[in-house]
Amino acid sequence: MTRKILVIVSALVLLPLQTLAQAAAPVVLDDGTPIRLRTTQTISSADAHVDDRVDFEVVDDVKVGDVVIIKHGTPAIGTITQAQPKGRMGKGGKLNVNIDFTRAITGDKVALRGAKDVKGGGHTGAMTGAMVGTAIVFWPAAPLFLFMHGKDITVPKGHEFNVYTSGALSLDSAKLLGPANASPNSASGSALLAVTSTPAGAEIEVDGSFVGSTPSSVPVSMGSHNITVRKNGYTSWQRTIRVTGGTVNVAAELSRQVRASR
Repeated sequence: MTRKILVIVSALVLLPLQTLAQAAAPVVLDDGTPIRLRTTQTISSADAHVDDRVDFEVVDDVKVGDVVIIKHGTPAIGTITQAQPKGRMGKGGKLNVNIDFTRAITGDKVALRGAKDVKGGGHTGAMTGAMVGTAIVFWPAAPLFLFMHGKDITVPKGHEFNVYTSGALSLDSAKLLGPANASPNSASGSALLAVTSTPAGAEIEVDGSFVGSTPSSVPVSMGSHNITVRKNGYTSWQRTIRVTGGTVNVAAELSRQVRASR
């Protein structure tokens, strides 16, 4: 009888320890996970320049199981790698863009590429990636896509397409317990930051951690918080705000950075 009691007690002690171990296990975002992006600006070979940064946004939440890893509306960054306006004699323009990265809700960078599979073959004769409509072609060996139609190449704002994670990413499960994965009752007793920016689509950081993109409502604890709103091509906006409860509206007016002459 004593042995049975000891066995039961041991099992009860081990159960929460196993639960804690499982909860502490890292969450892995697999290589090749699809992410749907949307252009947030019109891109054209008529006025684009090499090394220009291009902004996109994530269309849908990206999850591992029920855990949100990348929140919808999160910015994704691309870089113009080739830009040439249309020429004479009907010569068409050229526009190549690298999809660089987006961010997980933990703030970790998530590297991206244009095709799900990158095994075998090279660029020549191996264009086996997906084509979205007639506008986007993905090459299998690089996060590179080409927009091709007409003379000057123009990609309208709001155009959607798929990219894929480049490499597996292991994330600290404790850092994933943020607003995106909070239970409905977890924000009780806390306040809400309603953050907007001009222009919209800027990254929001609260106390140094990435929490989403404008416009967003972010649950926070009461007290003082350092708020940073940043967007490529604009000067970062920073404020320390004391929150005492309810909803606090935060409106960030971003100033465009002065571009060096070429």
